[in-house]
Amino acid sequence: MLSRNASRRRSFPARTLLIGTLFGPAALGAWGADALTAAPPSTLEAGYCQMYNLQFGDAHRTFQDWQHLHADDPLAAVSDAAQYLFAEFDRMHILQSEFFTHDQHFLTDHKLAPDPALKQRFQSSLAASRELANRQRGSARAEFAALLCDGLESDYTALIEKRYAAAFGQMKAGRARAEKLLSADPSYYDAWIAVGVENYMLSVKPAPMRWLLRLGGGETDRALGIEKLRLTAEKGHFLAPFARLLLAVAALRDHHTSEARTLLAGLCRDFPLNPLYSLELARLGGSTGRAPQVSGP
Repeated sequence: MLSRNASRRRSFPARTLLIGTLFGPAALGAWGADALTAAPPSTLEAGYCQMYNLQFGDAHRTFQDWQHLHADDPLAAVSDAAQYLFAEFDRMHILQSEFFTHDQHFLTDHKLAPDPALKQRFQSSLAASRELANRQRGSARAEFAALLCDGLESDYTALIEKRYAAAFGQMKAGRARAEKLLSADPSYYDAWIAVGVENYMLSVKPAPMRWLLRLGGGETDRALGIEKLRLTAEKGHFLAPFARLLLAVAALRDHHTSEARTLLAGLCRDFPLNPLYSLELARLGGSTGRAPQVSGP
């Protein structure tokens, strides 16, 4: 479990990770893990499932296939950008260090430099998506792609480059886009995570910091944050699994071990190739539902 001091130090960068990552297409409806894991090949759904399972090369090829079939879709390139970002998170152990640090020396022991080639590919994908979104400005799908671009850029700025003031501005821009989109169509359930993350993660800052963040345009309503995270987890599209992870983190911070164990067990079941969930579940004394590994003759 995160120590209190560790969680306080990392709450600002962690919340920027969560605002924009993994938004889905315009046709957003409630769908469960079965729909995600059973998605046909060469679809955005299949690509996101591969990304959650840390199969980044496969996810890249899937998103590229989608781009070839749907050259005017602004969500194709930004989905590939999300894949690049998560690949860098995985290589640099970002999710573990920001959410599930148990060793105070973790960050020092895993201080890796960003990959400049990956950053270039990431930025090129964002630029391609933004160009298409600008051509289609006014459409809900284009607005959603632009929202995702803002969020991913904020994530990279905060969690990889550690430029938190700049990331805060990018995060606010993404949340403003989300609110505009949701005012027109509240059924974009993945977009609610932008509102939920900002409110929850900023609410755990010390009171003087919350006051300053509100002056700067930040939102800090903890209850609202949890409510919107639950909405995405229950009815979201591509972001539903990620929202479940965030709720598990929140449950750990609040010492709700049983709830965290249930959420992590579901993620282990749905994305068995991602070891983060099973490792955290094991620390809580939970079972992944997998057969034990036997070593030796």
